[in-house]
Amino acid sequence: GILQHPDGTVLKQLQPPPRGPRELEFYNKVYDSNCCDSVLLELREYLPKYFGVWSPPTAPNDTYLKLEDVTRKFNKPCIMDVKIGQKSYDPYASAEKIQQQVSKYPLMEEIGFLVLGMRVYHISSDSYETQNQHYGRSLTKETVKDGISKFFHNGYCLRKDAIAASIQKIEKILEWFEGQKQLNFYASSLLFVYEGSCQATTVQLSDITLAEKRGVPKGLLSGGDILEYNNNIHLINSTENGKIEASVGKGLSKFYALHKKAYSKRHHSQLSLKVENLEQDNAWKSSTCITQEHLNGNIIPQLEKVFCHMPAEIKESANVEVRMIDFAHVFPSNTKDEGYIYGLKNLITVLQNILDN
Repeated sequence: GILQHPDGTVLKQLQPPPRGPRELEFYNKVYDSNCCDSVLLELREYLPKYFGVWSPPTAPNDTYLKLEDVTRKFNKPCIMDVKIGQKSYDPYASAEKIQQQVSKYPLMEEIGFLVLGMRVYHISSDSYETQNQHYGRSLTKETVKDGISKFFHNGYCLRKDAIAASIQKIEKILEWFEGQKQLNFYASSLLFVYEGSCQATTVQLSDITLAEKRGVPKGLLSGGDILEYNNNIHLINSTENGKIEASVGKGLSKFYALHKKAYSKRHHSQLSLKVENLEQDNAWKSSTCITQEHLNGNIIPQLEKVFCHMPAEIKESANVEVRMIDFAHVFPSNTKDEGYIYGLKNLITVLQNILDN
């Protein structure tokens, strides 16, 4: 499984040969300090950062890949693991292995990707909904769109901002694949992570600012005022400049690959939200505004309305990561990786259909 190192990285145990050594060789090649290959240098942008190998003092023969924890910066990370490509078996697979892989998901060649798992934060219940690989294998050509859209629905609305940002990230990876003939990838995945809580990112909405403030003592704002507790959200009204501040308890959950067992630790800090000068912008004098009287009720649906109905031009700024992971079946090539390209294009099409409809 994926373990967590105290320094904030994650540890992926090296698989038995030939898969483990092949993945290690891949990372060492891409992250070689003497690398001057522009194709590989650009590829680094789409991978978790690699920090070499690590072995525990108690088991020096156990080798782990030390990798960036892509979920670390998120408050409530929503995570999905999608295997990409028309074939999940490599060119050297035996007939038995090919049959085994094809039987797991016969639609792989037609659809070009497979959802291996997802974990979605629902604001309404303050809990995660989890789907495993059986969920992904149950999806057909007709249901895959709805199956993927489930990942972007937070219980209140469809997170179109996260979908739009994901499409942009995949398109960059597709550009890289269209321009290289060095490597072919089999049984490799894309890891999607977006922020599930509506208050964790700093976003400028005209005169509306959602800003993160750290280090505020529990029950207090920086001015020393006592917070009023309302629906588990700490509220206080400040007359200065008509500002309204809300402080929301924050727990940092750390999850990485969903189809593997993971350990997580939680760290808590205080988060502040500022909603400023709402009345100055006529465009937001609607149900999407968080007014003072709205704040006296349940703040979460109001924040969600703002977050889910962002203007199109800022949707792309959503806090989203899309990274390539799992490289036990990467092989040198002199042709484009058409199977992976097919999968990326089809995934973009599905996401675009969700966005449009």
